[in-house]
Amino acid sequence: MNLNKNTVLLGVAAVGIIITGFLIYASQNPNQLPFLKLGASLSNDEIAKKSLDYLNKSVLSGGAQAELVGISEESGVVKVKIKIGTTEYDSYATKDGKLLFPQAFTMESGSTAAAQQPGQNNQPSPKNIEEAKANLKKSDSPIIEAYVVSRCPFGLQMQRVMADVIQNIPELAKNMKVRYMGSVSGNTITAMHGEAEAKENLRQICVREEQPAKYWNYVSCQMKTGDTAGCEKSTGINSTQMNSCISDTNRGVAYAKKDFDLNTKYNIQGSPTLILGDSQISEFDFGGRSSQALKIIACAAFNSEPGYCSKTLNTAEAAASFSETYANSGSSGSSGNSGANGANCAPAQ
Repeated sequence: MNLNKNTVLLGVAAVGIIITGFLIYASQNPNQLPFLKLGASLSNDEIAKKSLDYLNKSVLSGGAQAELVGISEESGVVKVKIKIGTTEYDSYATKDGKLLFPQAFTMESGSTAAAQQPGQNNQPSPKNIEEAKANLKKSDSPIIEAYVVSRCPFGLQMQRVMADVIQNIPELAKNMKVRYMGSVSGNTITAMHGEAEAKENLRQICVREEQPAKYWNYVSCQMKTGDTAGCEKSTGINSTQMNSCISDTNRGVAYAKKDFDLNTKYNIQGSPTLILGDSQISEFDFGGRSSQALKIIACAAFNSEPGYCSKTLNTAEAAASFSETYANSGSSGSSGNSGANGANCAPAQ
């Protein structure tokens, strides 16, 4: 039997609300429910630590890590405010520290659901998208810069989105640029996921700077399986020129340092991060990590929107990590090899 996805999600949400309400009532009225023996209460600090440990070890294992922002009590449960990358979320835990709820719904009249949580596919309303478009800085030739690292599942996801936009609307290629995150130690660049990622970052930087006509073909090949040698050959990269750039600190490392200096200027904290007109913007205000959402951003940033902006692109969220296809089969989510859906890879603290 095939069930509608929205029906399943609503059912799960309803069950979660019922269980949460029951547990809150039970904790506040133990004498009326003697058959339910709740565990001893923990301190709020202990609950917050337990919640963070669970999220980082079991949910976000290997990816962006959750940081504690604050603890409070609300409606009989402990509210744990966390930060993943640059985004803050509210989670809720029972006072015995046994159950963690990543989201709560306020049932008072006129209230709205909690803010988007990792793993949700909440879409902004058309009105909200229009408001977000109106707030963008406009120019005659806007540039969207995506700051990524080459082995971050979500960095690959953003590159996949950009590549798909450019494939469908080539005119927007001049309005999109990928920059890389990292630092320089001596004459060597470093990256958040180690030496292999640092080398691939530098390889892509050299192609971007010295063989720009081949950059998107190379990246589009790379994001499938990470086959560096095969992609160099199949996309016609001049390997001699690229290797010369990599080994010449006045070229490769110097190009990379310009990107890294901009990381500092814009306080870039996660891969991917979008910059438009010297300001960070969120793709989730426009629909998420999809070709259509990125096209909306690019086109809305023009003083006068070009005619090709009327073209509708893919509204599905792109696959994270390496993938042979634009989107994962049977899924519109953005789950990757690490982290929560829609998350960022964050530098090690």
